[in-house]
Amino acid sequence: MVLIDTDKYKEVLKGTTTVGLVCSDGVVLGVDSRASFDTFIASKEAKKVFKIDDNLGITIAGAVGDANEIVRILKVQNEIYKMAENRPLSPKSATSLLSIIMQQNKMVPFYVQVILGGIEDGKNQLYSIDPLGGNLEESAYTSTGSGSPTALGYLEDAYKKELTVKEGVKIAAKAVAIAMQRDSATGNTITVVSITRDGYKEYTGKDLEKYIGK
Repeated sequence: MVLIDTDKYKEVLKGTTTVGLVCSDGVVLGVDSRASFDTFIASKEAKKVFKIDDNLGITIAGAVGDANEIVRILKVQNEIYKMAENRPLSPKSATSLLSIIMQQNKMVPFYVQVILGGIEDGKNQLYSIDPLGGNLEESAYTSTGSGSPTALGYLEDAYKKELTVKEGVKIAAKAVAIAMQRDSATGNTITVVSITRDGYKEYTGKDLEKYIGK
């Protein structure tokens, strides 16, 4: 994640690693916590994964201000939808909403890449959204940010069909940890979340030590 300089829009998609995995019993999202400004580490505690509701989570790579605005918009729209429909947004609906918003702002785009994951009627769903609103449903896994090539290399080898959330948490943590070793804009701490029928759960610190070999 990058603190944006308005004169350097082309540089804002440089740093971070976020990953998402579809599991047999849920969805797993993983992120690092480093925010950078060019080569300067501006923050070691940047938040990059957010709970939208018990069934829905989102990761952000890109400009901090734009990331915060995207999360704020989605949380507000989710609350409005819940008041009208008595249930939260589905992952598919949330993705469609964000795609429309980002498509309508192409002249001054949101400098973010988004992974959105969650559950709808027992179906585990994962989507990636680019800065211009293009979106893809991912059937297995995805990654964004400057460390994503390294993370994807690991995910391609480690991912398997019918992966459980327990296994997915381990793989997501290791993917981000491996990206940290090769990408200087990815670093500091790892956060992994799982979204299952039991709700949204976050893993940090000692919860992840056994997964990343510390």
